[in-house]
Amino acid sequence: MLKRLKELEDKYISIEKKLEDPGVASDISEYTRLMKEQKTLFPIIEEYRRYKTAERTAEESETMLGESPDAEFKALLDEELKKAKSDMADSAEKLKILLLPKDPNDDKNVIVEIRAGAGGEEAALFAGTLYRMYCMYADTMHFKTEIISANETGLGGYREITFLVEGEGAYSKLKFESGVHRVQRVPETETAGRIHTSTATVAVLPEAEEVEINIDPSEIKIESCKSSGAGGQHINKTESAVRLTHIPTGIVIECQEERSQFKNRDKAMKLLKAKLYDMKSREQNEKIASARKSMVGTGDRSEKIRTYNYPQGRITDHRIGMSVFNFESFLNGEIGELIDALITADTAEKLKNG
Repeated sequence: MLKRLKELEDKYISIEKKLEDPGVASDISEYTRLMKEQKTLFPIIEEYRRYKTAERTAEESETMLGESPDAEFKALLDEELKKAKSDMADSAEKLKILLLPKDPNDDKNVIVEIRAGAGGEEAALFAGTLYRMYCMYADTMHFKTEIISANETGLGGYREITFLVEGEGAYSKLKFESGVHRVQRVPETETAGRIHTSTATVAVLPEAEEVEINIDPSEIKIESCKSSGAGGQHINKTESAVRLTHIPTGIVIECQEERSQFKNRDKAMKLLKAKLYDMKSREQNEKIASARKSMVGTGDRSEKIRTYNYPQGRITDHRIGMSVFNFESFLNGEIGELIDALITADTAEKLKNG
């Protein structure tokens, strides 16, 4: 590990020197790339330098312990040596985590799809609750959200809603939300007071960059149509809605949120690229890790990951067996505690598997 850290420090110093070069500073793309690389390396180098400082202190203390005849001074040196060794061990553990392979998608924006599952109108209302929860969480993280497409019901729920979350690290925070979310509550329409169980599925897709997914225009069927759905402000008046069909995969994307057909087409293409990128990533991941299942799950759309129990005021994540009881605040976007627990569980699993 120490050899690897020395190589990374040399690379970091080299990047610092390049960034001081006026020729590099004038090349915007190269300068941006180096700045991004420097930012990625910074926490590793910072911790490595803490480790080296503690190591030097330990070595100096050991040397002086062997030379000093003063008992009181030796006691002070012994305390200093113990602290230095403790600091070294602490930094070594942190460095193990920092050196774990980073998910290349972690810093990307995400496209989130929420679809009502079993439960009819109640499931659609729950999908709306989840959408609101994620938007409020995004707001606390200073992420921006933008609806790509939505199919709203008359009671204010969603049969499906797709939205973009923009912000550095959005995927790293939301990637473990993919799967089936289950709600247990008494619907307002239920006169007998019986608890109903409904579901909604969440899919979190990293936004694909232009260089990652190239789509042959001849493989896309583009159709324009009139908007439809609940509301009626400008629907069925102009053919602003867009439907894209990716012929090789059969993926169909519809977008009708904007009044402009051009904007709808742009949003639909963004979603299509994300879906194709997700499909490509899943195929690669299955080949690489077919024998290993992460502690926090596969991210499969059919995997039940969480239950929201209204009568008991409890939310349970089944992957890590964690329950939280701050029910109202959780649904108001305060989901960070559970997200951090999922990230910690995933890190622990990676460390265990080397």
